[in-house]
Amino acid sequence: MEQYLLLVAILIDTFLGDPRSSMHPVVMIGNCISFFERKLLAPQYSPTLKKLTGMFLVIIVLGITYGVTWWMLKLLSQIHPWAEFLGGAILLSFTISPNSLAKAGNEIYQYLVSGNLQQARFKVGWIVGRDTDNLNVSEITRATVETIAENIVDGIISPLFYFVIGGVPLAFLYRAVNTLDSMVGYKNAKYTDFGMCAARIDDVFNYIPARLTAILILLATFVLRLNLTEACKAIWNDAAKHPSPNSGLSEAGVAGALGVRLGGLNYYGGIPSQRAYMGKADTPLIPLHIKQTINIMYVTTAFFIATLFICAKLVESFF
Repeated sequence: MEQYLLLVAILIDTFLGDPRSSMHPVVMIGNCISFFERKLLAPQYSPTLKKLTGMFLVIIVLGITYGVTWWMLKLLSQIHPWAEFLGGAILLSFTISPNSLAKAGNEIYQYLVSGNLQQARFKVGWIVGRDTDNLNVSEITRATVETIAENIVDGIISPLFYFVIGGVPLAFLYRAVNTLDSMVGYKNAKYTDFGMCAARIDDVFNYIPARLTAILILLATFVLRLNLTEACKAIWNDAAKHPSPNSGLSEAGVAGALGVRLGGLNYYGGIPSQRAYMGKADTPLIPLHIKQTINIMYVTTAFFIATLFICAKLVESFF
């Protein structure tokens, strides 16, 4: 039954997308994080106290997220089993973002091929944290490819992985983990201590899904007839250079598959930051690479769903 609920959630995301609303569950998780951050973080706190209050933030947000999701599904189950199924599929669709990633990537691609660099810079600024005002075509392409590649893990495989393990509530708990990391898991003066727990737990939650994603990306690379040899080499040689123990796997895999080099110099608030290189610069980055990355994302997702169905059938045959 789980595999069918997952499939319906994918279809909902594909055809309806992710609605932009203040009532979106992930937006509400973000509001919850902001509320408790204001209550728990004060500049005068010692580093140790900031770490403790940051831990409390994680416990509170994860507890609320899991509890509310479980309660909603319990309520729906008392109405009708189909209400629980459809409600669960809708809720699960909120935790994944292939449609949003593809839509953003395709819009940026269209702006680039039409020569509208200003609009492309503006749009890519919606999906990356770096400064975008002075990016050229190659840099906009790199930013887009890196974001889609990284979010194959964060926005698709990880939430689906935790759904398979613990249902919709655990998928939402993962989404809360990821949102915590994106909001407070920064290494700066404000969040280095307070956000340490959020950043560490995000690393732990993504550890297995990131490695599973790397394998699926290699399968997608083979099916799409991209550069499988270089994808393997990039994952093996370059993934560990990434600041994240997990994000480098998908970024390196995509870089090798496309025969391009990701990473390099980025600016954040005018401050330069050199990111380790992923892959080899066999070909210059061009807008077409955005389309190819979207294809990798979809085929990787399809392989995950296919794997789930195969595993479910094997379990049925044995039991």
